[in-house]
Amino acid sequence: MLTGCMSDLGSDARAPETEAVAMLDTGDVTSSEKPTHEQKINAQSDIIQGLIARRSVLPEGGPYSRVATAVLAANSRTAESELRAAQLRSRAASKNWLPSLGPTVSLTSLGSLVTNIVVEQVIFDNGRKKGEREFAVADVEVAAVALAADTNERVRTGLELYVSAVEAREIYELQSKAAKDVGHFEWVMEQRVEGGVSDSSDLNIVRQTMSEIRASQSAAAETATTAIAELNAMAIGDLSDVRGVSALPVDASLAQPLTVTQAEAEKIRAIAAAKVDRAEQLPGLSAGGNVGSSLGLIVSSDSLLNLGTGDQLKAIEATKEAAGRQVAQAMEDANRQLRRLEGDIASTERQAAEAAELTAQAKKNLDLFQAQYDGGQRQVLDVVGVYETFANQQEAEVSLKYEAIRLRLAMAELLGVLADGSQI
Repeated sequence: MLTGCMSDLGSDARAPETEAVAMLDTGDVTSSEKPTHEQKINAQSDIIQGLIARRSVLPEGGPYSRVATAVLAANSRTAESELRAAQLRSRAASKNWLPSLGPTVSLTSLGSLVTNIVVEQVIFDNGRKKGEREFAVADVEVAAVALAADTNERVRTGLELYVSAVEAREIYELQSKAAKDVGHFEWVMEQRVEGGVSDSSDLNIVRQTMSEIRASQSAAAETATTAIAELNAMAIGDLSDVRGVSALPVDASLAQPLTVTQAEAEKIRAIAAAKVDRAEQLPGLSAGGNVGSSLGLIVSSDSLLNLGTGDQLKAIEATKEAAGRQVAQAMEDANRQLRRLEGDIASTERQAAEAAELTAQAKKNLDLFQAQYDGGQRQVLDVVGVYETFANQQEAEVSLKYEAIRLRLAMAELLGVLADGSQI
């Protein structure tokens, strides 16, 4: 029976090991070791090999790398459990070409129980067993892409919290400097009002400016504290002492977007499922019987042929085309998103550069007004007004700088390059 099922007649249900071993990357195992089923899948799958080949754009040893390492160390990795389950299902499906065994218990007419072992071996099934194996392998690929996407999303979340904390700290330092400088002008105005030189309304204006600066200072401190607390909650260890930012070299040509990779994996799985569905609509041939007694050939089908079978087969074939169209749609959406991010990054970085020039010009104006004030040519309110413009311009420059960093993080997540694929 086994000889028959391994012949040309049973080509649809034969063991897949010969194909797998031929494609296995011998670098994963030594010549004396038998490769595991997972290693065979990794060696065969272009999708998994592509995921493994991705490299992180985070500079080694920098603040981003420290944050990413701490965040990933505390990752519960739910997607990893799903991947492991998919691997086990694939391992089980890889043995579906073997004969199936099972007991049968019947009550004879004489009232006695008769127990037999039933053996059944599929000889021809229109590719159903092969489709089930392909579906199980594709399921592993889909789970692998999901794990990569989940990991990159977690790293981006942690880095965005860190960037928010760094931005808030910088704004707090700017507001602290502004509070010190405007506080000096507030003292001067108080002395002038007490001496009868200036009106109290001028002092109220300076105090209002001072109150706005203190409010912005408090908000920045609270933002930094909250962001660090949230970051520490999702990381191993305390990241409060991490400081600074570094360049994030990322562009659209680094890797294929993970959304496209996921669509390709789902396409392969959908095609495999369509093969199984098609095989279920057609009759197959298997050998079976009771051990120690009769054996024979069995023609079987999970569904009876009817007038609608032809349309059902056409519908199944249409699912393959639909899966291909979904990949094309995912590619179009990803390209649009990449182009938008590229434009936003270029625009934001240009605005940040312009804001830096405006800040430098505002500083020159402030220095000029300060010199004129010292020479008695300007009033206190004139200097305070120019200083407020200078402080607002500084804050706008900082906000644009960190917004560009967030956009680069979004692009890196889309491309799946916030963590090394081999480490994932």
